[in-house]
Amino acid sequence: MSTTVSAAVTPSAETAAVALERLRESVPLVQSLTNIVSANFLTNVLLAAGATNAVIDNPHEAAFFAGIAGGVLVNLGTPTDFQAAAFEEAARTAHEKGTPWVLDPVGVGGLPWRTGLAAALLAHRPTAIRGNGSEIAAVAGLGGDTRGVDSAADAADAVPAALALLDVAGAVSASGPVDYVAGRVDGVPQVVRVLGGSALLPRVTATGCSLGALSAAYLAVTDPFTGLVAAHAHFAVASERAEGGAAGPGTFVPAFLDALASVTPDDLRKSARIEPVAA
Repeated sequence: MSTTVSAAVTPSAETAAVALERLRESVPLVQSLTNIVSANFLTNVLLAAGATNAVIDNPHEAAFFAGIAGGVLVNLGTPTDFQAAAFEEAARTAHEKGTPWVLDPVGVGGLPWRTGLAAALLAHRPTAIRGNGSEIAAVAGLGGDTRGVDSAADAADAVPAALALLDVAGAVSASGPVDYVAGRVDGVPQVVRVLGGSALLPRVTATGCSLGALSAAYLAVTDPFTGLVAAHAHFAVASERAEGGAAGPGTFVPAFLDALASVTPDDLRKSARIEPVAA
């Protein structure tokens, strides 16, 4: 299954650039089971970056589509009973068919019902888990203080939780001003941090959800650790470029979409800041 794949080398600006080349060549189709706040922006992010999206989040079609998609996102942002059944169907089928899938545990830890949903979904071994520091700590059973869907924990503090979650996932990231990503290289746990980005990202709704979707797209073309790092690096470089021409959150949004589209593999080679840290 995809969750058992290790990176051959520690993710770097070079491996992120190669992953972007593959993404643009293959144009992976992501199945997004996401929330009502994010669906439109998330789709535009995927299209701008070089992938495509289908919001198939009902239990009648979720399993079938998870078997044919390039990657699957399960986002717990605004779950209903109907969606919860679709989450289960999509995650189960993705695991059985080897389709890479991302769990984005929005609000987990602070809201008991969705925390239970996340715990049940772990049985289907997500290829990657992407959340903020509090969410990652909560999913790992280490506590965490969430404020709705916002993080009250530093991403660096969630590194032990991210490493613990490698027992059930191929790679795990905790997002913040600096992003931390845990994965395996030749079977050995490692952690890298991705620096950069923009302070305007958290001032625009659905950027985190969109990062989860972009992660699913990258997982369709490379191993979990490399793919998760590449998605974070693509976001960081594009958001830095967009901030330079933005007057505030409103003008940042179109500039960010343009930057996601215009960032090249060579831009990642030159500008992505990816550093190994002690695991």
